[in-house]
Amino acid sequence: MIYLDNGATTFPKPEIVRKAVSDSFAYSANPGRAGHKMSLKAAETIYNCRSKIADMFGTDKPENVIFTLSCTLALNTVIKGVLKKGDHVVISSLEHNSVVRPLEKLCEAGIITYDIAKVYENDNDKTLDSFRKSFKDKTKLVICTHASNVFGNILPVSRIAALCRYYGILFCLDSAQSAGIINIDINEIGVDFLCAPGHKGLYGPMGTGFLIINSNTIPDSIYEGGTGSGSSVLTQPQILPDKFESGTVNLSGIAGLSAGIDFVNHKGLDSIYHHEMSLITMLYRRLSQIKGVRLYTAFPNKGSHVPLISFNIDGIDCDEVARLLDDKFSIAVRAGLHCSPVAHRHYNTEDSGTVRVCPSVFTSRNDINIFINAVTKIINKEKFIH
Repeated sequence: MIYLDNGATTFPKPEIVRKAVSDSFAYSANPGRAGHKMSLKAAETIYNCRSKIADMFGTDKPENVIFTLSCTLALNTVIKGVLKKGDHVVISSLEHNSVVRPLEKLCEAGIITYDIAKVYENDNDKTLDSFRKSFKDKTKLVICTHASNVFGNILPVSRIAALCRYYGILFCLDSAQSAGIINIDINEIGVDFLCAPGHKGLYGPMGTGFLIINSNTIPDSIYEGGTGSGSSVLTQPQILPDKFESGTVNLSGIAGLSAGIDFVNHKGLDSIYHHEMSLITMLYRRLSQIKGVRLYTAFPNKGSHVPLISFNIDGIDCDEVARLLDDKFSIAVRAGLHCSPVAHRHYNTEDSGTVRVCPSVFTSRNDINIFINAVTKIINKEKFIH
């Protein structure tokens, strides 16, 4: 199997990640709930991972790293924990349903309103102006994807964050497609809330994610329960991270995520980005030379894109292309709307969807060559289609 669906979750997981998950069952006690050795070992594992995340993303407050089950839960925590009745939100035209759906729910309930700022590919000035023109007196929060999960565009997030600071608006960064691939310093960018998955570019297990709070505005918790702290009090503790980590955390997943961060740090972010971008630019060039292949973005240059592209083949449904790649060539890609109809509307692919290709650190140039040959055969060999 050639796995090119790394935008959804990375595969394979590094050996050190698999080992860390397996090893965690030897001390699988509840962290922070007892003083015995197994519980303390579990708590140490959790804290070590929290500290690694803080170091990687530029905060000196590991307690402000909140573990969640996913980037989706982190985004929901910000959206539902920060916004109040009458607030206004601005998002980009490339956002994921993890942003749009919770906003729609609050909007339908008459609690908030939101607007979509258009992103202009390779024109950051126009993109910034689009955000500025979307601001209103009651704009409380801007939520922006760092890079599109469908088309790979990197947004000018530092400039958008600076604009938010000027107008006194909170800025939330969705780093689902950038964490572990490009360097992110939340203070350098100016991020109030960073949401990230653990299972994509950081090579951790599925069921892991986190929120970093880098603001004096602390969201309300969206669920409450046991935290191991302040147990005699019937209200939720307000200290971080306890306020947001009710219930037993995913020890095995976090142990794997900790190892995944070690793997990424050992490889080096620059090295990972260079390797994956060399593959995606190779793929783009080759696809652009094949008659019948439709690409949607400009050439994916370093700094303007993450290593991810979408395409279609004229006359063949994207789901059928993905099925043929899987059945006939053992190549895994993703097809459809990729949980981001807003982004597809932006590129006029809402009716067709796209085939998405995303390499990883484990992908080789030979894998890309095999993929190109497979696409060529699908276009030229009608027998594959019927």
